[in-house]
Amino acid sequence: MGFIDIRFFDVLDIFLVALLLYEFYQLIKGTVAINIFVGIFLTYLIWMLVRAFDMHLISSILGQVMGLGVIALVIVFQQEIRRFLLIIGSQYFSNSKISFSRLLAFFSEPNDKEIKQIAPILSACKHMSETRTGALIVISNKTRLTNFAETGEIINADVSNRLIETIFFKNSPLHDGGVIISNNKVIAAGCILPVSANKRLPKHLGLRHRAALGTSENSDAIIIVVSEETGYISVAKLGKLKMKLTIEELGEFIKQETIAENTKNISIKNNLKAVAAES
Repeated sequence: MGFIDIRFFDVLDIFLVALLLYEFYQLIKGTVAINIFVGIFLTYLIWMLVRAFDMHLISSILGQVMGLGVIALVIVFQQEIRRFLLIIGSQYFSNSKISFSRLLAFFSEPNDKEIKQIAPILSACKHMSETRTGALIVISNKTRLTNFAETGEIINADVSNRLIETIFFKNSPLHDGGVIISNNKVIAAGCILPVSANKRLPKHLGLRHRAALGTSENSDAIIIVVSEETGYISVAKLGKLKMKLTIEELGEFIKQETIAENTKNISIKNNLKAVAAES
């Protein structure tokens, strides 16, 4: 028996904690929350030091502060925790590069219904890109966007390229906000979307791009941006922004995300049927 007995699970424990801290850091870096996190971490280190030196008074005070630490963390990092859980639920299980649904989506071909659903969106984006018409389109996934839709005008109409282009026409009263699309319906237009607080974003990005990132940080939706200044097309999902896409690249991105989610849903339904049959 050595002086320090290190088990396999001790190494695994350290690795998992390091992984969680790294992912949380990636989530909050560039935001104001990073300064708060550093402050809490330093306070914890000071508390450990004063306990080691048996400084009872200050240790007791800091102990009371750390006792409320969990509640304080939930309050201070509410948005970050929401994003973290969203990424765990969406990115790692349904959109992971090694996920079964992703592999099936890679080898499968999109059906006519799926192509028909995204064709009007792609057509509108292509034309708006050519005419440099600014646009912000949110395609919902699992997360309900009711709170965002209620900030705009409820439309609830079938998706068409002419409808989307009309909404974002420069003289339209709804062109400044975002359009929310769900189940092949334009649910609402002129919606006010949350702006990302990430300070690491390039200065040249306007409010549309920042709103796209902010919405992707608070939902699992796909958000498309057409730049009014350059005509470039960008897409955001789960806090990540892809810029300067061609219309073909945009279509492929939406197809892959849609097919992967549909494949996952089919797999879940089949598993539920199998469980019901066994019982």
